[in-house]
Amino acid sequence: MNRRQFFERLSIERDFFELLVNRVGFLRRLTIRGVSGRLSVKDLIADILTRELFLADRLTEISHGEEVFPCISHSALEYFRAKYGFPDYESPLVAGDRRDPLVIQKYSGIELEEIIAQELTAYGNILAAVGRISHASCLEHDLYQRIAEQTFRPYRRTITEIRHWLKAAVVKSN
Repeated sequence: MNRRQFFERLSIERDFFELLVNRVGFLRRLTIRGVSGRLSVKDLIADILTRELFLADRLTEISHGEEVFPCISHSALEYFRAKYGFPDYESPLVAGDRRDPLVIQKYSGIELEEIIAQELTAYGNILAAVGRISHASCLEHDLYQRIAEQTFRPYRRTITEIRHWLKAAVVKSN
């Protein structure tokens, strides 16, 4: 996949995610629990926010020529979490598709609008950082795969959960 194709795919996935979040927001259901277990759409967006913050930081480090390595010990992972407020999502010690309860708890007291504003900024930072990295460097660091893991794969998972929740709500109301 070339750079242009990747960004087109990312843009399409992002559009699907934003459209669904806007639809749920229009229905005024963003903070209602039960979308995924006891989580709300707000909680799911907070999870995506931290994945994007993580990715934006990693991409910035790579764009500055820094070496980045995932945490391979529990103590390193806990230090990372304490320093940044979210786990090292690329660590083999972190289940990539599981949501971190500490992240959800951290963002529970933050207003939804602030989470969305931060998430939009983080996404913009991802685009800016990867724009500074050459295609060859993207391939060398497997960035297209890494970006997909922290962006459109979580978008798809969240879209599926929200759609399922909305369908169940429609069935309940009928």
